[in-house]
Amino acid sequence: MAKVNYIIGDATNPRAKGNKIIVHVCNDIGGWGKGFVMAISKRWKQPEQQYRQWFKTNYNFGLGQVQFVQVEEELWVANLVGQHKINKDENGNAPIRYEAILSGLEKVAHFADEKKATVHMPRIGCGLAGGTWDKIELLINKSLLENQIETYVYDFD
Repeated sequence: MAKVNYIIGDATNPRAKGNKIIVHVCNDIGGWGKGFVMAISKRWKQPEQQYRQWFKTNYNFGLGQVQFVQVEEELWVANLVGQHKINKDENGNAPIRYEAILSGLEKVAHFADEKKATVHMPRIGCGLAGGTWDKIELLINKSLLENQIETYVYDFD
């Protein structure tokens, strides 16, 4: 079975040949302005513009959905809606929604298979969303690796 390739580096600058998909987690309230999205917005304007448009139209927008935004000839950014709101709820639960992450990653796996693409990401869902990597890694195994999608996770130096 495929395994996650851990790399020290910048997830917005994926190191692989051919088609590549950068996956990151978005919230379900249209907010874009903290965390990894800032690094994305520094490099390309389209992912934020298209995410905000998607939220406004509300067409197929919601937890577990993914929007693929082509930013370069062989590069897409996957806006994966896997976070409910942006703060802990009244019960102290983090915004992360693991079932939405899994559903979104399954869509990413399908898209990656179609495009013969590799998948690249920071440790999604573990920053502002409040998730834990051991749980996210299981979802990556279930969705991407079981479908033989080559996957890279980037940690900043």
